[in-house]
Amino acid sequence: MPPAPAPAAVQVPAPAAEEVPPSKKGWFAKLKEGLSKSSSKLTDGITSIFTKRKLDDEALEELEELLITADLGPATAAKVTAELARTRFGKEVSPEEVKSTLAAEVAKIVGPVARPLLLDPALKPHVILVVGVNGTGKTTTIGKLARQFKAEGKSVMLAAGDTFRAAAVSQLKIWGERTGCPVVARDTGADAAGLAYEALERARAEKVDVLLIDTAGRLQNKTGLMEELRKIVRVIKKLDETAPHTTLLTLDATTGQNAHSQVEIFRDMVNVNGLILTKLDGSARGGVLVSLAEKFKIPVHAIGVGEGVYDLRPFDADAFAKSLMGLNAE
Repeated sequence: MPPAPAPAAVQVPAPAAEEVPPSKKGWFAKLKEGLSKSSSKLTDGITSIFTKRKLDDEALEELEELLITADLGPATAAKVTAELARTRFGKEVSPEEVKSTLAAEVAKIVGPVARPLLLDPALKPHVILVVGVNGTGKTTTIGKLARQFKAEGKSVMLAAGDTFRAAAVSQLKIWGERTGCPVVARDTGADAAGLAYEALERARAEKVDVLLIDTAGRLQNKTGLMEELRKIVRVIKKLDETAPHTTLLTLDATTGQNAHSQVEIFRDMVNVNGLILTKLDGSARGGVLVSLAEKFKIPVHAIGVGEGVYDLRPFDADAFAKSLMGLNAE
């Protein structure tokens, strides 16, 4: 019998030597490019509906349907078309007017949830539990957050709590090497709650500023996953009854409306109090962020539009709304 093939090496993109943080203008260009699949679907539809046409009931119905198919959701679609009808009904409107009005309405909806991820300096450490379905970018998000915190002068520790996936542990160790952060890990199959306890114990002893804990996301066994996550929370509360101080849910934008069910599932498992939306550049479903904001009102701390270490940035409501509608920054 031939020998079994060796497992594939875990790949974490190495930073380019010239990679530098983008300016605000550079980030807007990156965001606009990243949302181009989503924006082209919307803007092409708007252009086809409103070229040389008055805003009547039929046009509004077509627009509402377009917004729903672009994953903005029925409630958001109804709200933004109602505002357009209130101000422009019966008048001839250009596609640019429609896009500008929609961008302003989207910014109003997502604005209240666009909040930075703030750390409490009184906590040593501030414990961040990162949850989400496997494949949504949890481990990569942790690595990028670790880089950001380190750049701010904070000390960071990582805990490889997805103990059943050797690849996830290996990937986190690579991010630890890249960012200069110690990684607490155990053998494959080890108890995730015990590892989280060990990591918090060590982080407290070393007076670390931030502890980022990775977790599993095996939804095919939802009951087992729920028990595991709740056990992690119970165990770390034995050391700090206020922990975890932040529970972040990572969502993959390419899943569209499935992101809603993921929010509901993880919100039932643990007290999710922050969202990070990844892979916006690989999807035509970026509008789902708007419907998530409308329905759940959970803070969106950051969005990701690429693989680079600087491609996870704080969520800016105005920049997102304009990019989604294909508009330029002022």
